Amino acid sequence: MNTELGIPLSVLDVAPVSEGSTPGDALRNSLDLAPRVERLGFNRYWVAEHHNMPGIASSAPAVLLAHIASVTSTIRVGSGGVMLPNHSALVVAEQFGMLEALHPKRVDLGIGRAPGTDQLTALALRRGGGTADDFPDQIMELSGYFEGKWPAEHPFREITATPGLGNPPALWMLGSSNYGAQAAGMLGLPYSFAHHFASASTMVATQTYRESFRPGGAIDEPYLMLGVSVLCAESDEQAQWLAGSGSLSFVRLRTGRPGRFPTPEEAAAYEYSPQEQALIDGRVGSQVVGGPETVRDGLKELIERTGADELIITTAVHSHAERVRSYELLAEVVGMQPAAATA
Repeated sequence: MNTELGIPLSVLDVAPVSEGSTPGDALRNSLDLAPRVERLGFNRYWVAEHHNMPGIASSAPAVLLAHIASVTSTIRVGSGGVMLPNHSALVVAEQFGMLEALHPKRVDLGIGRAPGTDQLTALALRRGGGTADDFPDQIMELSGYFEGKWPAEHPFREITATPGLGNPPALWMLGSSNYGAQAAGMLGLPYSFAHHFASASTMVATQTYRESFRPGGAIDEPYLMLGVSVLCAESDEQAQWLAGSGSLSFVRLRTGRPGRFPTPEEAAAYEYSPQEQALIDGRVGSQVVGGPETVRDGLKELIERTGADELIITTAVHSHAERVRSYELLAEVVGMQPAAATA
């Protein structure tokens, strides 16, 4: 492994839109960050799908990934994830088949079942009538489009997904509950669990995944990646100051007031109600925030407790320069060595 933690580290990006900037600025920041973390030695660069959130610009992962893949050469690129019920399986197969055809052996397709948004926006996205209940059928359709293997008499078996057919990306299951864990295990897929916003379910979901795993799918042994919120700064005090932005952004989102990512100064001046403070207190367990040694020790503890095979790091901070610096400090403290990405 290319880190002293014994497992690879990767990056999860939501293209955060900071107060005083534009979505275009956020997307250009992603294109700046991706080659930087590639040079540092991170294994993957995934982007998430969210909608109707003024502070998140990564609403179309396939489009953003095409640009990220073009400014990198070795790091794996992928979706963390594509919320499959929001889309036609055929469109997803065409988009990610195209990415794989253009960037062979570098593309991951992480799929999830949640909408990645509120109910009204989900309705607008799914005007064709798709629901989360269609998820198993959509997974089967994806496999059919990529591999050309369909159940007898299936109505879509005559459709050729070009360039999806013959260009399958590496398929991952995403989740924040037992549903995704069990589905990943039964299908023999690698599993990425959203520890960064569902830490109360981490241990149960990881156990469910391992117990339900059946070899013979994409992989022969369970492979668990955890999403982790990390902010690494020069000192614990500076990291906690910078992390205030994420706390205020989280409270606004959870109380129906999403907006652009606030400054640390705005966060420090905000007076939290007892209910809002309780939301922040409940979020602390999913975060690793501090100076380099604090962050290293926190990640070590998480790996030992969960047996994770990989961590995918998301960093929420107002300043793009501070976000870049967080990944640099993290790479340094874990002794990361630049290396070609692994599948």
